[in-house]
Amino acid sequence: MVQSINLGTATNFAILAGSGITNTGPTTIKGDVGTFPTATETGFGTITIIGTNHSGDAVTQGAKNDLVISYNDAASRIPATTVSGDIGGQILIAGVYNSSSSLGITGTLTLDAQGDQNAVFIFQIGSTLTTASSSSVVLINGAKACNVFWQVGSSATLGTGSNFQGTILAMTSITATTGAVINGRMLARDGAVTLDTNTVTATICAPTPQRGILLW
Repeated sequence: MVQSINLGTATNFAILAGSGITNTGPTTIKGDVGTFPTATETGFGTITIIGTNHSGDAVTQGAKNDLVISYNDAASRIPATTVSGDIGGQILIAGVYNSSSSLGITGTLTLDAQGDQNAVFIFQIGSTLTTASSSSVVLINGAKACNVFWQVGSSATLGTGSNFQGTILAMTSITATTGAVINGRMLARDGAVTLDTNTVTATICAPTPQRGILLW
């Protein structure tokens, strides 16, 4: 069984960047926001943040340190099933998937937890992640966005009007184009996060109750 990625103090962040955050248009962020070491934030007058904007404070710095650990953890997971090219139109079950180069999603990618609410999906991508306009990642049979992780070796771009699920851990930058909806996180180690009329919701998995244990 694949274990989830522990994001540490980055868990509460919907947006985390290394070299600034830029926004255009009315964007809603449900979760914390921060950028470190470059604390530049542009276009925040039209952003609604349901959370805390930590900018370049100590909380952001700690979350960035934890992001590095989480990124390395995701990148090192084995064994992995090889995927390549465009994985749109496929149905994938829980596991670790590896692409040595770029990966794309056109149309619909379906992630099937097969009834396991703790099912974990980890994607290791050697270079870029690109989703097409109006593409979507769909979760079925108990799959949760909080258990989906995309480790990206360079940068990620989410297409116009796309619907994305999971946490992106990118080495460089992350761009969400006009109208993209992200149910998860955009966490960029070194580069910037660019937004344009988006909704980003940080998803956190609740602990699974254990049977036969009484809590007093």
